[in-house]
Amino acid sequence: MPRYALKVEYHGGPFVGWQRQSKLPSIQGSIEQALSVLEAGDHTIVAAGRTDAGVHAVGQVAHCDLTTFWNPFRLSEALNFHLKPRPISIVSCVLVDDNWHARFSALERQYEFRIVCRRAPLTHESGLAWHIKHSLDVTAMQKGADYLLGKHDFTTFRSSICQASSPVKTLDELTVKEIALHNGSEIRFIVRARSFLHNQVRSFVGTLERVGAGAWPPEGVLEALSAKDRAACGPVRRDRAVFAAGGRLVDGRWIAHACCASACDPLSALCDACSPARDGVELMSIHKCTHAVHLHILVGCGDCNHDPYSRANTK
Repeated sequence: MPRYALKVEYHGGPFVGWQRQSKLPSIQGSIEQALSVLEAGDHTIVAAGRTDAGVHAVGQVAHCDLTTFWNPFRLSEALNFHLKPRPISIVSCVLVDDNWHARFSALERQYEFRIVCRRAPLTHESGLAWHIKHSLDVTAMQKGADYLLGKHDFTTFRSSICQASSPVKTLDELTVKEIALHNGSEIRFIVRARSFLHNQVRSFVGTLERVGAGAWPPEGVLEALSAKDRAACGPVRRDRAVFAAGGRLVDGRWIAHACCASACDPLSALCDACSPARDGVELMSIHKCTHAVHLHILVGCGDCNHDPYSRANTK
């Protein structure tokens, strides 16, 4: 039974989230419905992470099992045809080994949250960013964010309905950066870890916004973390401004993140063993946003587990 890895992009606005729910629109249910048109019967797809209602994705990874072999390109085209007009797109598809798993093969996951600071209401970005009218101190927010890095009990930043067996997680990155706009600024939070608790990213952002606005000192984040009490958390943002930006996968299959300001051609960073002419290495890329951040997926390298951006062969 062939297994296919899917790279999925979607606008989370119309959906109750990734997970299938009876009689309610979901991303998982929509893709499974499209698969049932291609091959009769019930289908179950598995994602690297289950996004909540209103969360968007530019690099969600999932896998599906089919009974017959499909050309991956034709499969993605067929799925996209049957997914219309829903805002879900299969941006790439590859055939993978039977033991490859979208959830359990993932080494890390990355989310991004966007705030736009300006007086005027949002038009094109409405539903894609949290709009606030006041400015934020990015330096103070980053200082507060640094207290959250590493392994901690994140009870304070965990939803009361979270189903995780433990509140202990390891946060690998929480970067706060500012992007100048012609009529304001965008604050972008990049959050990276192997796994997350329910509403953890939204809780981080709501708390750090209070720091940036001057209502909390940066040290208040450490106090909230140490309290291990949900009541100590700042406001939890419900805005549809969270993006599942992707993850990094094992078995030589990577989703890497790079900025156009740096060397952005993954092929130039490949070791000799990873030459595109060998082992069926396939490169696909998409533009993630108007700020020219790219996501690349490198699939099929059988010679080494090689991160295209490390410029080092980790064989």
